Amino acid sequence: MRPLDLRPSWRLALLIVGLHALAAACLAIALPGFVGAVLAALLTALGVAAAWDRALLRGRRSPRSLRVASDLSLHVELSDGTSCRVADGARTVNRFLVALPLEGLVRRSILVTADMLDPGRFRLLRLWALWGRLPGVASAPLRG
Repeated sequence: MRPLDLRPSWRLALLIVGLHALAAACLAIALPGFVGAVLAALLTALGVAAAWDRALLRGRRSPRSLRVASDLSLHVELSDGTSCRVADGARTVNRFLVALPLEGLVRRSILVTADMLDPGRFRLLRLWALWGRLPGVASAPLRG
């Protein structure tokens, strides 16, 4: 199977920045003055950085593509060329997004939204995340 190349998600980027800006506004209201304004600006900047890395896929270690290996494990290829295997931990799957934990020393997960892949490929990713295999791939031969 061809790799699932990810596209930037402007919807997710706007959601991340919008939620950080909302939290910054709440902080500025709760803590008026110079300190509150500085913390609100830092929180908004954090949202922009998170959207840049996670949604727009422009960071040094942003996910670029997903590949299903011959043993039916899923690997995430990052911008810097490294590859991380998807862990067997808890996954979130619904019609809008798939959240996959990655193996490694650092606890990290990736979020793939529906607009990051075309509909057919996003369906394949959701099926793999739910069942650990793709359609048409039998886990073991049937005995007659």
